[in-house]
Amino acid sequence: MDRSSRSRPFAPVVALAAAAALTLAGCSSGSGGKKAEEGGAAAAAGRADTPRMTVALITHQAPGDTFWDIVQKGARAAAAKDNVKLVYSADPNAGNQANLVQNAIDQKVDGIAVTLAKPDAMKGVLARAEHAGIPVVGLNSGVSDWKKLGLLEFFGQDESVAGEAFGTRLNEVGAKKAVCVIQEQGNVGLTQRCDGVRKTFRGTTETLYVNGTDMPSVKSTITAKLKQDSGIDYVVTLGAPFALTAVQSVGDAGSKAKIATFDLNKDLAHAVQRGDIQFAVDQQPYLQGYLAVDSLWLYRNNGNYSGGGERPVLTGPAFVDRSNVDKVARFAAKGTR
Repeated sequence: MDRSSRSRPFAPVVALAAAAALTLAGCSSGSGGKKAEEGGAAAAAGRADTPRMTVALITHQAPGDTFWDIVQKGARAAAAKDNVKLVYSADPNAGNQANLVQNAIDQKVDGIAVTLAKPDAMKGVLARAEHAGIPVVGLNSGVSDWKKLGLLEFFGQDESVAGEAFGTRLNEVGAKKAVCVIQEQGNVGLTQRCDGVRKTFRGTTETLYVNGTDMPSVKSTITAKLKQDSGIDYVVTLGAPFALTAVQSVGDAGSKAKIATFDLNKDLAHAVQRGDIQFAVDQQPYLQGYLAVDSLWLYRNNGNYSGGGERPVLTGPAFVDRSNVDKVARFAAKGTR
């Protein structure tokens, strides 16, 4: 993709924004008219006085997955700062998610932030967004695919790298047999996590598929697996709610297996403090949402894009365990980690 050709349509916007800023500066140094007062009020409130823009944030969130509450919280914080109208929508079905992107195109939004859990399904609609001149950035999932799909930037973690680091940590704690629980079949990022674990973990790794939209089913499936195989000494989950459910499964199965997970939330941080969860990989979803929205504002108003348009901005992985969880828990309590 020719980055310079993508940035040209926005040059008039930058010029207008600069002119507006100069006009406001002139007013504030003059008679103190109404426009200057409004600009001063916006600045005092910590909000940009650039023209209002609309950004669509479209994810593959499944119902009840609290991870996305943290993503949205970061996105809303950036939107409030940048004078952005944020429109959030989500669907775990890839075809439906693509339709949501098309809806955003039809509504002529100023920018789109999207997850790429199933990138092949998004190829056509993302090409239409580019044809319409709408800048698109990726977040959370799709680190291997965002460039070839024509996105400007990507904010998230490399799931393969995170999985490999997780497998190494399992070696360090002496694990011998792990089961990696995938809550959504076909999700590229989740598969990459388990594959990464398998690559570096010197023990045995099995994959267990569960229906992530049905927590009672998740609990019973993990319980049954643990009863069937008493040799499992670590349950690896790929999201905080599933880790907390696995704690119950271990108890119900009478298993001695320990639990470690990807992702974090308030309850998960408390579980690490109690010792119910051994460690978690934090990819900082608040930061992903914040940076995705803020990057679209920067691109529209100043032509900026991170990583030179070639490299992702990595927000993880970082390990959280009992040695450092207290520092993280105070932010998790606010719903920002």
